[in-house]
Amino acid sequence: MKTPSCFLRLSLFLLALALNPVLWAGSPDYQPELFKSTQLVYADSFDGELNSDFWEVRQNTTWVIKDGVLTGGPSSKEFQEKKKASDDPSHAGLKPVIWLKKVPENFVCTMRVRYDGEAYKKGFPLLDIGHHIHTITFSEKATTLTIKKNFETLPVESPLFSLDQWHDVAIELKKGALLLTIDGKKHRFESKNIDMTGQAQIDFKALDFGTCQIDDVKLWEGR
Repeated sequence: MKTPSCFLRLSLFLLALALNPVLWAGSPDYQPELFKSTQLVYADSFDGELNSDFWEVRQNTTWVIKDGVLTGGPSSKEFQEKKKASDDPSHAGLKPVIWLKKVPENFVCTMRVRYDGEAYKKGFPLLDIGHHIHTITFSEKATTLTIKKNFETLPVESPLFSLDQWHDVAIELKKGALLLTIDGKKHRFESKNIDMTGQAQIDFKALDFGTCQIDDVKLWEGR
C-alpha cells in the first residue's frame, strides 16, 4: 500500500509535468536514426510572442504569429527601394528570411513548413543548415544539398517539397551525415564535408514576394 508521502511525490511530479509541457518531450515522438539519445533544446507551437532568443528576422522582412503559425512575408516597399538603390541590392527582403538560432552541432529538428509562391525559382525556396554551409534547395523535380556554396552538390529525386502546401519536415545532422525526411519519405546524405562545427542556425528563405509558414518546431541535441 502506498504511503501518503508517495502520493504527495507523485502528485507533485504530475503537477510539474502539467505546468511544464516541455518535460513531456524529453523523448521525441519522432525517433532519430543518427543518435542513440536526444536532449530537448527548444519547442514552440507559436501560441504567444515570437521567442527572440531562438529566432532572428532578417532583411527587414515581416514576420507575425497568427492563428498559432509563424508567418513571413516580404519587406516593405520602402525598404526594398532603399536597398535596391544601395550597394547591397541582394538583401532587399523580396523573399521572407528568418533564422532559427542556438542549433547544436549534432541535432534533430522537426517542424511543419510551408512555402507559398507562383513557381520555383533557381535556388529557391531553401533551408540553410548552417549559414551557407548545407543548403537544401527545393524544385519540382529534385531536392538538392549543396555544401559550402557549390563545393559539393548532391541532388536527389526524393523526397520532394511541393509549394503551397504543408509538409512535415525532419532534419538530423551529425558530422558526415544529414538525414532529411519530408512527409515520412527519407534520404540520407553522406559526405565528409557535412559538418556543423562553428555553425548554430537554420535559415528559412522563401520565394520572392511569396510567404513562409512555420509551426510545431522541436529542436534536440543529438547524443
